Amino acid sequence: MKIFLDTSNLQKIKEWAPTGLIDGITTNPTNLSKEGGDPKKQILEICSILPDGDISVEITEKSPEDVYKQAKAIAALANNIIVKIPCHPDYFIIIKKLVDEGVQINITLIFTLIQSLMMAKMGVKYISPFIGRLEDIDIEGITIIEEIRSILDVYEFETQLLAASIRTVRNFHDAILAGADVVTLPVEVFEKSVNHILTNEGITKFDSDWKKLGLRQFP
Repeated sequence: MKIFLDTSNLQKIKEWAPTGLIDGITTNPTNLSKEGGDPKKQILEICSILPDGDISVEITEKSPEDVYKQAKAIAALANNIIVKIPCHPDYFIIIKKLVDEGVQINITLIFTLIQSLMMAKMGVKYISPFIGRLEDIDIEGITIIEEIRSILDVYEFETQLLAASIRTVRNFHDAILAGADVVTLPVEVFEKSVNHILTNEGITKFDSDWKKLGLRQFP
């Protein structure tokens, strides 16, 4: 399973990249705007920090013709860029054309099994169902991950399932159990997930007991 960080914060990416836990980054216009500066330079630096990771970069144009041109330009920035495009019928022809031309695509804003099937049939690299946004409207988000996993396996699609809009550690846990190929996490959720109060308490207890021996050196 791959873990992506959903951020454009260079400091955090540099902090976690050396652990080998981070397999890629998902950016979007919102988190790029939070960092300020030139978004192109930001993206290129992220690509250089994780040269073997997939770096998703979202289109900002709206008309299909402009989306196509922008997607090609984004893809040309670096070999490890994946272009994010919303799952909207206006872009279906463009998505298929880009896939046929070898552009790697991550389809975002997926909310149904049928949308997922359509994108998998087009041969996109990733489909990104949004768990948290479904839960915002009182729909159990993890169910869509389980359903998509089933059809990808049954029909032997190569498209990978990327669980997005993860809001909690529980969402992360459930996405792992549901068989997502990738989970993209906000930094705060990722950092919360790698800590546990009982681990910290155990370390404190071991340290306290060891000090009772009064040893200056071991071994």
